[in-house]
Amino acid sequence: MSKIRRAIYPGTFDPITNGHLDIIRRASHMFDEIIVSVAVSQEKKPMFSLEQRIEMVKTATKNYPSVTVIGFNSLLIDLSDKLDANIIIRGLRAVSDFEYELQMGYANTSLKEELETVYLMPSLQHAFVSSSVVRSILHFDGKIDHLVHDDVLKLIKCTL
Repeated sequence: MSKIRRAIYPGTFDPITNGHLDIIRRASHMFDEIIVSVAVSQEKKPMFSLEQRIEMVKTATKNYPSVTVIGFNSLLIDLSDKLDANIIIRGLRAVSDFEYELQMGYANTSLKEELETVYLMPSLQHAFVSSSVVRSILHFDGKIDHLVHDDVLKLIKCTL
């Protein structure tokens, strides 16, 4: 009997974007279970509360039966122990992402040797999309419907 291939996709998802969803969709073909783990991340000063971000992710991933959504406020290695998942999924849009994510991947592996990080690039049409871009556009009441899932857009409009 083979072991379930369970992967964690951590992030602040403030808010979840079509770029994130692209990574989730593609990762769901690679792994049996994806646990999207929404970080508390007070140091990033999120625009949306943890509860709002979890609701957005759950709403956007409702058609992905292999996806579970949780919140967390711990080291990623502790979360991986708790969830019995030794694969971390990270998205890379640019060289700057790669430098940061490589450093974090090495740091995590130094704390837990069996932890593997899988890096996925978003599809070309989502390569520029980030939560910070969405938040910047929102700040000026700009159009974001092409950057986020329709149901996430409705939740954002209800929140703001």
